[in-house]
Amino acid sequence: MKKLLVVIILVGGGITAYAYGYLGFNTTEFVPDVSTVALIRGDVVDTVGATGTLEAVTTVQVGSQVSGIIEELNADFNSIVRAGDVIARLEPSLFETQVEQGRANLARSEADVERLQVTLEDAQTQLARSENLSERELISNIELEAAQVAVRSAAAQLKSAEAGVTQSRASLNQNEVNLGHTVITAPIDGIVIARQVDAGQTVAAGMSAPELFIIAEDLTKMQVIANIDESDVGRIRRGQPVTFTVDAYAAEEFEGTVSQIRLEPVVVQNVVTYATVIDVPNNELKLKPGMTATVTLEIARSDNTLRVPNAALRFRPTPDMFAALNQPVPEVLQRGGGDGAGRADAAGREAGRGAGGATRWRRPRWRLRQHERRRPNGDARAHAKYDARATRGVLRRSSRWTWRGSRWRRRTPSPRQPELRGRGHGRPRRHDH
Repeated sequence: MKKLLVVIILVGGGITAYAYGYLGFNTTEFVPDVSTVALIRGDVVDTVGATGTLEAVTTVQVGSQVSGIIEELNADFNSIVRAGDVIARLEPSLFETQVEQGRANLARSEADVERLQVTLEDAQTQLARSENLSERELISNIELEAAQVAVRSAAAQLKSAEAGVTQSRASLNQNEVNLGHTVITAPIDGIVIARQVDAGQTVAAGMSAPELFIIAEDLTKMQVIANIDESDVGRIRRGQPVTFTVDAYAAEEFEGTVSQIRLEPVVVQNVVTYATVIDVPNNELKLKPGMTATVTLEIARSDNTLRVPNAALRFRPTPDMFAALNQPVPEVLQRGGGDGAGRADAAGREAGRGAGGATRWRRPRWRLRQHERRRPNGDARAHAKYDARATRGVLRRSSRWTWRGSRWRRRTPSPRQPELRGRGHGRPRRHDH
């Protein structure tokens, strides 16, 4: 009796231990991996990022209004010039010839005016004599009218000659202006940042003036033209502080101020941006025109604020956490990306393999259609094979050979085909039906 009691106690204890361990009544808890970080105080800034290009505040493109050959260059790259300084000259001989020709035409027109004035005075004298004789009826009315016509004709010719003088004087003035344009001067005080021509080169002034020099007025004051996205331009205001960096001085940060937000939209590949002008001091002349600036515009700022990292405000559970809580993994984590979702998808695929851990292979349907045909007597499946060419009436029926893979292959009879054993030992032969 005591032995039976001991056996019952041992069996009960084993069952209890098995249930305790197998059914999950263990004391091992799931300990998640938690990262901690200290809270600190500092500045919290709301910013907008953009890129832009450095430019001089005032840039003048110096060109030529006349065509000709560059005879002299008095300025080069980085030359400091003053307004009115001669920076280039064109070969002037052609324009000097035109000026002389204009002066000759003016002198001839003035001489024509003097000659016609004498002719008018003579006609007026003849008209006065004809009127005196007509009053005494010594000449006919026809002669009087002829004298009057001569006076009016001389007066008209004199006006035409006077107009010719004005035209010749205007042509002379134009030729003199063109001659003056052969001397190219600096329009503003500044520095030459680009030179487009060399001495001896021919420039042709057609519909637009050819560009010879580019002069920046003052490089100690520059501006950044930043392209702000349409979703952020509503928060940009004039006077906001700006910081930016350039690749030439990656460790140094420059400051500026928003001075203008242009209303003209700039559309590039269906992306709408607005040009924002940022004034930048450049007293040390480190910044140069054309540099690419990475701009950070400060929208709002809070100083000495308790700061918490953004990662501490997000929580993404893993499938291990759901397993510890005996809860199923949500479909959102199964479909989404990330580490947790990837493990959930892998677990789902492992569960789909079944108890055996392998997927059952199925015979392709096209092989069933090719190798298992119905027999004429109504059997469900027939293992006799008609080769592909015999079905078209070219070769006779064969049991030992079959047409597969573009050539003839030997076929081994199946145990379910005893009636085909011993038949068709030779290769199929051509015959006419």
